[in-house]
Amino acid sequence: MSDSLFDDIRPFHDDEVKAVLKETLNDPEFAKTIGSWLAPKLNKKIPWLVRPLIRLVFKAYLLGVSDIKKFQNKLAPFAGLLVRKSIQEYSVHGLEKLDPKKAYLFVSNHRDIVMDPAIVNWALYNNGFDTVRIAIGDNLLTKPFSSNLMRLNKSFIVVRGLKGMKERLRAAQKLSRYIHYSIREDNANVWIAQAEGRAKAGYDKTNSAVIGMFSLSKPKPVPYADYINELNIVPVAISYELDPTDISKARELYAHASEGSYKKRKHEDMNSIAKGMTGWKGRVHLEFGDVLNGDYEKDAEVATVIDKQIYKLYRPFETNEWAEAQLEGREIELVNSAVEQLAARCAKLNDHVKPYLLKQYANGMRMKENKGPL
Repeated sequence: MSDSLFDDIRPFHDDEVKAVLKETLNDPEFAKTIGSWLAPKLNKKIPWLVRPLIRLVFKAYLLGVSDIKKFQNKLAPFAGLLVRKSIQEYSVHGLEKLDPKKAYLFVSNHRDIVMDPAIVNWALYNNGFDTVRIAIGDNLLTKPFSSNLMRLNKSFIVVRGLKGMKERLRAAQKLSRYIHYSIREDNANVWIAQAEGRAKAGYDKTNSAVIGMFSLSKPKPVPYADYINELNIVPVAISYELDPTDISKARELYAHASEGSYKKRKHEDMNSIAKGMTGWKGRVHLEFGDVLNGDYEKDAEVATVIDKQIYKLYRPFETNEWAEAQLEGREIELVNSAVEQLAARCAKLNDHVKPYLLKQYANGMRMKENKGPL
């Protein structure tokens, strides 16, 4: 099978890198957005100076980049800087069980739009594994330059929002074929979230429809279990001591509960990406599970196995314990600065929104205690 069948969703090829980089760096939206992140005040006051300077610096830095590996090598120092500046302590377990020469489908819990796959990639990159091809929803590709950068970073597109049943089925089948092609024919690692969208309420749950998509491209003679097992599915649990986007998630959850819906502001996802990348996270723990291999008969069974591993691998912090105690009316001592920061955030919220902030953290404890979500 040729990956030309996936041209509309696949990451960019090496021979496309130079042209895409040129287009991206010349896009006025690129310099405008980067300027608002790096120097927001100057970007407003003297954009005529800041934006050309940003383009010049990036063009110089990326000069000579001619393939995806070189592009990711150029990104690596920035990824390291993000880890050092936004994470107090970063721990990784479980990679010793995996073979760097094999390809895996990493099915991960999902709390942050960009940092979840970035943290997985950082662990793989520093331990001799190939980085992942990242499944990303087309709702995040609102600007051409962001779409280009994500596809340069080995992201492939999950098409959403299609109206007709036939169109949705065809898109899901193509996605299924691409994932299978990546693992089995291209020997390329893949990352995908266990469900569409972030677990805003803090309780991780695998959507059986995601598992169903994996097998949509299965030839009829091939047993279901064989097709699932050959994908080398590895559950992955990411645990954050603090979530930089927790307040915005709480407000969205409250809006859904009180008004029945929530309307996102323009480019809200891009703002969440920026905040999630740069905001303080305290300690972060990443744990890789065991490769799935069983006599599975249906999607829900596979989803349950993934959930059990993620709940076991997930590592709660004192913030999770404190939030659970608050919701249960128990008083416990503020034991560290992260708890103090969470308490300060709660103090700023009204009594209607506050419980939705606390639940995000308390549900991490509920998972470990084999209890349902709050």
